[in-house]
Amino acid sequence: MSIGLVTKTITAQNTFSDAIAMQKGGFSFTLSGINGDTVHLQRSVDNGVSWIDVAYYTENGWYPGNEPQDGTVWRFGVKTGGYGAGTIVGTISY
Repeated sequence: MSIGLVTKTITAQNTFSDAIAMQKGGFSFTLSGINGDTVHLQRSVDNGVSWIDVAYYTENGWYPGNEPQDGTVWRFGVKTGGYGAGTIVGTISY
């Protein structure tokens, strides 16, 4: 599990970043290379045992977020059926 920063290049469906252990407060999520893809941002309160979709993205961009509690983990990725043709590069940092 990463602390502070996680980056992942995705070129296939059913591919996710490493989890990042968040601190309470703001964070930054960036995406580039999307080309017909759907990227899901997910949050877990049980250290990655189960994941809840927080949002999904179909466009490149910078997406600020806020984590209301310590001890959560986040990740992003492309679910089965969500990959188009891009070489997606995503980064979560706080």
